[in-house]
Amino acid sequence: MNANTPMALLKQRATEKAKHKDPKRYLWLLSPALPMIGLAAATGYAIAPKKLRALSALGPIMLHGVIPLIDKIVGADAENHPEEAIKELENDPYYMRIVKAYIPAQYLATVVGAYAASRKGTPLIDQVILGMSVGAVNGIALNTAHELSHKSEKVYHYLSHLALLPTGYIHFRIEHPYGHHRRVATPEDPASSQMGESFWQFWPRTVVGSFKSAIEIESRRLERKGKQFWSLDNELLQGWAMSAAFHASMIALFGRRVIPYMATQAVYGFTLFEVINYLEHYGLKREQLADGKYVRTMPEHSWNSNSMVTNLFLYQLQRHSDHHAYPTRAFQALRHFEDVPQLPAGYSSLLLPAIIPQWWFKLMDQRVVDHYKGDLNKANVHPKARARLFAKYGVVDQLLNKLAKPAETV
Repeated sequence: MNANTPMALLKQRATEKAKHKDPKRYLWLLSPALPMIGLAAATGYAIAPKKLRALSALGPIMLHGVIPLIDKIVGADAENHPEEAIKELENDPYYMRIVKAYIPAQYLATVVGAYAASRKGTPLIDQVILGMSVGAVNGIALNTAHELSHKSEKVYHYLSHLALLPTGYIHFRIEHPYGHHRRVATPEDPASSQMGESFWQFWPRTVVGSFKSAIEIESRRLERKGKQFWSLDNELLQGWAMSAAFHASMIALFGRRVIPYMATQAVYGFTLFEVINYLEHYGLKREQLADGKYVRTMPEHSWNSNSMVTNLFLYQLQRHSDHHAYPTRAFQALRHFEDVPQLPAGYSSLLLPAIIPQWWFKLMDQRVVDHYKGDLNKANVHPKARARLFAKYGVVDQLLNKLAKPAETV
């Protein structure tokens, strides 16, 4: 048979397609199944609040205990798809259906949790703990919003807002793709943590700074269209209105007793996501050029992890190096790089260390120093910690030695 005949070409293409199959194709379903943890916590508590009281804390237990343990047992996955398979993977609608499936599941967990928390016999402490369990679900939903925000179609932007409504973190849809990705790994970025900056210093800086940045970005967009901020075309106002309507409807359905639960799940949810933000670029900095601009974002400007289980839950968010270097690349096609900064463990295992400053600094500061080969002038260092860190890691001595060298030569 002639190799150029239509039948031969069809057979060749069929053979090429058969060459590669995503080995994790069905494992990705773990992500939209994650809200079942919050749903199980709320349902179990609603059925037997006294006997199954421990279930109300199932979210934090799974997030900070069980998943990190499974992650450690399963280990890392550094495999990359072959380049010739990438286009087909990215065009497969199956993966986007998985992302979208998270949204109805998170709402189901949120509503059942509201019912359980708002009953007359539910004490305040249980309302708060239930809020944390469901807040874990809605915090991870910010990652769903993240994946949707990077798509160009407008419908995905509104789906992103839907994922953000329970936490009220609407500005993330605007600030992340148009602010954080432009300024990442620079001192100007409120979502890039600095070496020596504790999470509790980072939290107000990123929450307030990102909020202000989103308003500035949307204001400029509307101005280019000849419109004012207070316009029906303002995507922030649209999202805030949707979020307010959702929270008002929850109060209307379940009464004012639902407020502590709703407030807890929102704050815990977006705080959880900001913990992840905190560890993604800690201390890393893009080189600044003579004209004040920064070099293009490359894989070495993000911390990477191949912890397999957490990657399955978070659409490979831990392959952050590839994501920031190529932000339009779909999650299923993100690559591992050998020569980029590597975290000591997966995100789930680092959530607790990140909020305990001394533990975090012990884990990470030396890694930043090693990455820059001892030259902290290249790192993104917190101004208040600069003198302490430079003295601790011998940077002052290095500078004095450099200054002394010309004199020795003479």
